[in-house]
Amino acid sequence: MSETILANEPILRLSVFLGILIAMAIWEVAAPRRRIEIPRVIRWTNNLGVVVLDTIIVRLTFPIAAVWLAILARDNGWGLFNIFEAPEWVAILASIVILDFAIYLQHVIFHAVPVLWRLHRMHHADQAIDVTTGLRFHPVEILLSMGIKLAAVLALGPPAVAVLIFEVLLNGTAMFNHSNIRLPEKVDRVLRLFVVTPDMHRVHHSINPKETDSNFGFNLPWWDRLLGTYIAQPEKGHEDMTIGFEQFRTVRDQWLDRMLIQPFLGPASGPDPRYRKNDDDQE
Repeated sequence: MSETILANEPILRLSVFLGILIAMAIWEVAAPRRRIEIPRVIRWTNNLGVVVLDTIIVRLTFPIAAVWLAILARDNGWGLFNIFEAPEWVAILASIVILDFAIYLQHVIFHAVPVLWRLHRMHHADQAIDVTTGLRFHPVEILLSMGIKLAAVLALGPPAVAVLIFEVLLNGTAMFNHSNIRLPEKVDRVLRLFVVTPDMHRVHHSINPKETDSNFGFNLPWWDRLLGTYIAQPEKGHEDMTIGFEQFRTVRDQWLDRMLIQPFLGPASGPDPRYRKNDDDQE
């Protein structure tokens, strides 16, 4: 079974990606949580353009994907689960949970270290939040994230199928919890006990720094609760909260070329008095 899944990795990844992207996009139109002022064609064209650029750069820089590195680690006896034997199902579940915790810690670090925050804030500079926001990350951040993931795989020695499941889950839940969809309050309350929901993660995209530095989880919601970084609801409510970052507040800032140079502009945080909004920027 595992070998069949691994053999069809590209098709599986693409199918899940397109399936969730389309499903969330339809849901956002049918039952939106917030009104989005910026035309979808502008945000989607540029956010998805980042995805294409990221994919090309990662494939050129890291020809060995995390899944195949896990296979290489197994064949050479590298990593924890290749040194100490455990039932396959235990190794799979434990690997998914540990890798998810590693991503949580990485996310916290990218907020705490100014030079890394400069990269990550491109994700937060989206003035709205929908399914495409979950795919909008600076190429340099993606490369660093991939390097961290590969290091974790080498140290952990997880089953290859566990890495594939984790990556598919991470990608899928990132699109889900960034989606501009409305869930019934009771459903959200129960669901966020097991997975990060859109209302839970939306708090993280508030312009309020205290709320920005909360709810770091992408997949599992437990780490925020256990480590004190959980905020249940935004202070101003989901409809009235301001999404985004204090700099980069024009529509022009949502274009791909502007997004790529954002790490080099202005201070690491807070408003930039040098940042001018001229008429061209508003177009």
